[in-house]
Amino acid sequence: MTCQCTGCQRMTASAFSLSKLYPSSGFKVTQGEPIIGGLHGATRRYFCAHCMSWLFTRLEGMDDFVNVRSTMLDDAQAYSPFVETYTDEKLPWAITPAVHSFENFPKSADFPALLAEFAKRSE
Repeated sequence: MTCQCTGCQRMTASAFSLSKLYPSSGFKVTQGEPIIGGLHGATRRYFCAHCMSWLFTRLEGMDDFVNVRSTMLDDAQAYSPFVETYTDEKLPWAITPAVHSFENFPKSADFPALLAEFAKRSE
């Protein structure tokens, strides 16, 4: 079987790929040794070596942050999407309550305002 996707963004077998952005300084793997799976480029997706579950992603050019898969959180159902990305690839019926939408990934310059707005909503 050959991968037919054009950027391997579709690594979830779902219409959605949910994750939560955390500062790298507050993130630490405390058990096990995750492995890089899927693509082996500048953006690194880490998986459990035992069950191959997608755990987190370190995005190219965003070393200060790590994207943790929402399913890894104790209370994943408590989170609602704030930003949706890669909407240029989304299925027409895939709709989220996200406040912000981007055809690809937001520009680095967009992050301070997005983070400030998200922090204000969380107060």
